[in-house]
Amino acid sequence: MKRFLMLALVAGCFQLNAQSSPDLIKHYEAYYNQMKTQGDMQGVINAMTHLNVLSPSVARQDTLAYIYMSEGKYVQALNTIGIERNVGDSDIAVEVKALSLKSVKRPALAIGHFEELFKRNPNALIAYELAELNLQIQKLDEALKHINYGLANAKEDMTKAFYETQKPYQVSLKAAFMYLNALVVYNQDTKANIDKAVDILDATQKTAPNFNLIQLTKSELLRQKQALTQAAAQPKN
Repeated sequence: MKRFLMLALVAGCFQLNAQSSPDLIKHYEAYYNQMKTQGDMQGVINAMTHLNVLSPSVARQDTLAYIYMSEGKYVQALNTIGIERNVGDSDIAVEVKALSLKSVKRPALAIGHFEELFKRNPNALIAYELAELNLQIQKLDEALKHINYGLANAKEDMTKAFYETQKPYQVSLKAAFMYLNALVVYNQDTKANIDKAVDILDATQKTAPNFNLIQLTKSELLRQKQALTQAAAQPKN
């Protein structure tokens, strides 16, 4: 008898849940819209999480991951959407994986997703990301390939932001590619190519006088050159 009552209660709960689910979905859709209106992003995340549990969909999952990423919660974004490369991923999903993996310092994994973005929509902004990431993992030929594309295709109104100063600033995207080119040239031979890299930095600074990172990098390269010169001048035992 007890077993029968227990089964009846469980069945009743399932029926109640089935009946209330549409109402819950409506409730959380309204809650989601209200949180958006109020600018409460944690509320938006909570609402979308509930909606995705109540009525799972790829679109809701992608949206939730994108919100996490937009809020700088890159680990949560990746936990929501995964890191695998899937041909059927939406553009949003690929973008979330690419940017989030880059932000958590996983350049080798991020590259594949940026390559997919570039395949779907070739442009100089994505080429910059690919050049920078390939430079980080010392794939210099790949980096140079994307730099050459960027130098040829960067438009005058395209810019790149830099944050090494207290006040962020922007330079033209072409100048940013020239800077990366200097770094690639230097990394191709860190002793013999210092002057070549400095020449590129000087040319870049002429096009972007406010490019603070140029002077920092140039100073470091010249310091290295001086150290090499001094080491070569030391008498050998």
